[in-house]
Amino acid sequence: MSEFLAWAAALILSVFGVDLTGRETAWLEDQISTQLAPRVELAQAATQSAEVMIATSATEINWLASSSASTSDWELVTVAKVTDGDTITLEDGRKVRYIGIDTPETKHPTKDVQCFGQSASQRNTELVMDQEIWLEKDISETDRYGRLLRYVWLNGVLINQLLLAEGFAQMSTYPPDVKYQAAFSETEKAAREQQLGLWNPFNCQTDTN
Repeated sequence: MSEFLAWAAALILSVFGVDLTGRETAWLEDQISTQLAPRVELAQAATQSAEVMIATSATEINWLASSSASTSDWELVTVAKVTDGDTITLEDGRKVRYIGIDTPETKHPTKDVQCFGQSASQRNTELVMDQEIWLEKDISETDRYGRLLRYVWLNGVLINQLLLAEGFAQMSTYPPDVKYQAAFSETEKAAREQQLGLWNPFNCQTDTN
């Protein structure tokens, strides 16, 4: 199995042109072992060698290589602290602001704690605290406060979008960082229609116009 994991990881990396560190490659092999390996189908031998086809949905591996940009747009990191629903701090001290969403304030210097802010912060903590995550860059490197602007991926799930889907965040996109704008819009629409989280009038008196 270990030989297969190394081979499968090398295949994915070669297909998408991704050059990872030893730590990141080990992480990928673990993901293959737990998620992709059970779905591998061996094809019939073609010519003198066997062909292997990984039978999995595009979305399960697209999160790793959905960007056609250079590998510098992707980074594997560990979360050390959750500031609020849309901001985290990494082990090396860098702060990350989630692209495309905005959660109610809990620690703004000039604003009171907003309704559902604590719930959003708690949910973000449950999702990413102490976790190894992938950061995906869009166009901008940082915001005006020096925080990295990134999409956050965990086990193939886009956390920015998940917080929208569960009603813990509102869509907030600013050009040029609009890669997932269409998907985020549809996700927020569904959450609003189902009155999830902050869209539920019994949770908050939120202006949904």
